[in-house]
Amino acid sequence: MATFTGTVRKNDLEGGFFELTTSSGTYRLSKHGKASAGDKVEVEGEIEGGGFGIHMSGPSIKVSSIRVL
Repeated sequence: MATFTGTVRKNDLEGGFFELTTSSGTYRLSKHGKASAGDKVEVEGEIEGGGFGIHMSGPSIKVSSIRVL
């Protein structure tokens, strides 16, 4: 389990999805809870390995918890 801190962004590519922008990169969020675009958050989760998706924005974080800061 890892902790990521950054800003939630809404990406409109391919129907839209949420991503987390951190100082070390951009990650697609598997879920965003009550966080909205522009919120600074702390996310606990794991980077998902392998597989491909239509949202080619970066690795995906399988979110265990998300907290708005």
